[in-house]
Amino acid sequence: MTSIRKRLLAGVKAGETFSVTRTFTEDDVLLFTGASHDHNPIHFNREYIKAKGFDGLICHGLHVGSLVTEIGGQLSMLAAGMNFRFRRPVYCGDTVTCTLTIEEMDERRRVKCSALLVNQRGETVIEGQLFGTLPSDEELSLIS
Repeated sequence: MTSIRKRLLAGVKAGETFSVTRTFTEDDVLLFTGASHDHNPIHFNREYIKAKGFDGLICHGLHVGSLVTEIGGQLSMLAAGMNFRFRRPVYCGDTVTCTLTIEEMDERRRVKCSALLVNQRGETVIEGQLFGTLPSDEELSLIS
């Protein structure tokens, strides 16, 4: 059981933060291309990438943004909406840390969260918001 899941079961509240870190690779880009069918040349054509003025293969923004769903999944959150602002490219080999903060939680356990995704150089790559519902006490009793 992950530390995030353990914290969920212990009880979470507004103001709490959760973090995950992942290093993105060329294999990740190929796998996400296969799953998403996003064949934008910015992800695999080095000549095109150079012509656009970038330094290397760029990871899919939604794949990087999926760090938010990694946390949401560990919190057993039922997502209702997400918004992303892509600030900088994430290159293959970059390590990104996503910190999700529960900004608000009501009596029905509906939450509004903010997300900040930062690369290994401390640069913000994505800012986001996540809206959803955390499990009820009854639902929590069914989670392990």
